[in-house]
Amino acid sequence: MTRPLIGVTTSRVGGWRSYLMHRLALARAGARAVRLMAGTPLPQEPLQGLIIGGGDDIGAEIYGGKVLPDVRIDPERDKLELSLLKMALPMSLPVLGICRGSQMINIALGGTLHTDIYEVYIQAPKMRTVLPKKRIRILPESKLDQILGCNPCRVNALHHQSVDRLGEGLRIAAEDENGIVQAIEDPNAAFLLGVQWHPELLFWKKQQQRLFQALSQAATVSKAKIEAAAANL
Repeated sequence: MTRPLIGVTTSRVGGWRSYLMHRLALARAGARAVRLMAGTPLPQEPLQGLIIGGGDDIGAEIYGGKVLPDVRIDPERDKLELSLLKMALPMSLPVLGICRGSQMINIALGGTLHTDIYEVYIQAPKMRTVLPKKRIRILPESKLDQILGCNPCRVNALHHQSVDRLGEGLRIAAEDENGIVQAIEDPNAAFLLGVQWHPELLFWKKQQQRLFQALSQAATVSKAKIEAAAANL
């Protein structure tokens, strides 16, 4: 059976580094990757899964947030990812959101963000590191808990936005010690999960690789269903 094809959204400028890390993680999980960027055509081969990757801040006007000065945004990428989610979610296509991708899933389902977590969680230490130094608590019986198998876990932190009001059908799957949302999921979807950290940068941690394995497995099932439906046409 051909390995499932999973689209990975990135920024146009500098996003190749992120894409290579995702491509490696997906290859290790038995899947293929294709890079998706604003301004470039989508692949002709149907996608069986989707990763909404990390990168620039999401434009505050999309979710009614406070516009901050000197914050880099990418409106064209915002449009692309919202359109991809508009296509993927009704199809029950497996979706993994990473950092801004988790936030974008929440927005696509009607949720909102904290534009700057340090204005809301004033007690939270300012942390920005690719190393797993942030301690998070996974909610028991969540799908994320079943996937990772570590609780508490230590992850990296490269964000200053976070989920505020949850989107429709979503629940919190993890929080850090200051109550900042670190993961969201849809308990009724086959695979719809967003994590606030960057598991692709924690490639030496088996628990983090399990996220990509779970996505690949869900995409394989999705691929089989799509092929079976096409055969019956």
